[in-house]
Amino acid sequence: MKIAYRAGAVLTATALTFALAACSAENEDTTDEATTGTTTEETTAAEDTADDAMMELSGSLNGAGASSQESAMEAWRAGFQGEYPDVTVNYDPVGSGGGRTQFLDGATSFAGSDSLMDEEEYALAAERCDGDAGAIHLPMYISPIAVIFNLEGIDSLNMDADTIANIFNGTITTWNDEAIASQNEGVELPDTAITIVHRADESGTTKNFTDYLAKASTTWGQDASGDWAGAAGESGQGTSALVQIVQDNTGTIGYADASRAGELGTVALKVGEEYVPFSAEAAAAVVDASPLAEGANGANDLAYELDRTTTAAGAYPLVLVSYHILCAQYDDETENALVTGFLKYVASNEGQAQAASAAGSSPISSDLSAEITAILDEIAAA
Repeated sequence: MKIAYRAGAVLTATALTFALAACSAENEDTTDEATTGTTTEETTAAEDTADDAMMELSGSLNGAGASSQESAMEAWRAGFQGEYPDVTVNYDPVGSGGGRTQFLDGATSFAGSDSLMDEEEYALAAERCDGDAGAIHLPMYISPIAVIFNLEGIDSLNMDADTIANIFNGTITTWNDEAIASQNEGVELPDTAITIVHRADESGTTKNFTDYLAKASTTWGQDASGDWAGAAGESGQGTSALVQIVQDNTGTIGYADASRAGELGTVALKVGEEYVPFSAEAAAAVVDASPLAEGANGANDLAYELDRTTTAAGAYPLVLVSYHILCAQYDDETENALVTGFLKYVASNEGQAQAASAAGSSPISSDLSAEITAILDEIAAA
């Protein structure tokens, strides 16, 4: 069954609204009543069948990918398995690149990724997935990326994009450099050497961070990449290891999903004429202002092209949108039911509230939640 495009879904919903209005008690004749009754019975039967399938849901669902989702995923797994105790959801926070690789190899049913599939991966997904529809991205987790640092007695610093870029490309090497000091009047900065800390593994967080530096600064001079370029500084495998290195060593600076910043110092970014600290609301403001990416796999592929150069008041452009990548068709009925059932839970108000509580993420909007649910319903019915 072909996935309905978003425009089609809207038209269908609109048509249904008018149809229901036209079938009011005053306007119906006997024929209309009979037709309406049959349609209602069929719809109810279909809904009951779907509900029964969910009530009987059992088995194991395997996913892997972005470590940024780890805290949220623990909450999602616990909540879903609480409703469906015969289901086991496994998730390996191996990183976005590793997650996409496992998914494309057929080792998992879905992937978590902070970055989008490239052209080659889209082609591989068309081979990996059942049918010929390939794979799509569904945005499930929105979070700011924090620039974290460890300096005794300093909890926050202001920096523009050029300053951050020059720290991470090695041009600025001490904490009392004039470029930092001039944006932080009244802060006693030490002459401590700066040690940058980056991810050792291919990482969607790294790709989002370098995408921000490439687009928002004039001094980075590199394309966005999930693999860190150069060997300077220290490196950690996954978010946890990176954060641990920063925590254990004075003078360090790194980047991580904001939910993992803990008690470390964080940087407020210069946006327009103001400095904006990270927050779920500030991150959501950027996503709301960003268009869908060109070249995606149809209208149901909800991949965003984030606006890193926004000057909108209160926006925080160093943000990641973490996706669940899944097939647009699963021929195996059990796999189909497990994937769509779990991801509908993740996109629900309850699932998003759990992620916000566990990881400090910004819940997706109710409109986006409804759109994702409609897409998953079409996949489930295929």
